[in-house]
Amino acid sequence: MRYLLDTHTFLWTVAGSKRLSLRARKEIEDPDNEILVSSVSFWEVAMKNRRGKLDLGGLRPIDLIERAKDMEILLIGLDPEEAATHGKLLEDTHFDPFDRMLIWQAISRKIVLISSDTKFKRFRRDGLKLLWN
Repeated sequence: MRYLLDTHTFLWTVAGSKRLSLRARKEIEDPDNEILVSSVSFWEVAMKNRRGKLDLGGLRPIDLIERAKDMEILLIGLDPEEAATHGKLLEDTHFDPFDRMLIWQAISRKIVLISSDTKFKRFRRDGLKLLWN
């Protein structure tokens, strides 16, 4: 199975946080699964870190790339078609551009998104598949 990690899920995975649900942890640690993180998440982390809204505990945003690779998390870029078509999302009440792009990437690529954000459930009618509990 293929899974895309939401930004906070990726950070919790790297940190070994107990905030991950048991189900999410099980799927992330299953060697038969393909775990992905988007360049969108790295962009979000870098912006929030620079503004002082995200403490990485001494790590730099660039360090997270190597951490992901060490954990065999695959890095994906943002495809130009994904960027140009994300306006197809029906749900118009969630305005965080990073979240919307991750949601659209998951839908477009037919990947399950791992996120604890309950607001994401709204996008199921757009075709989003979610995993948390």
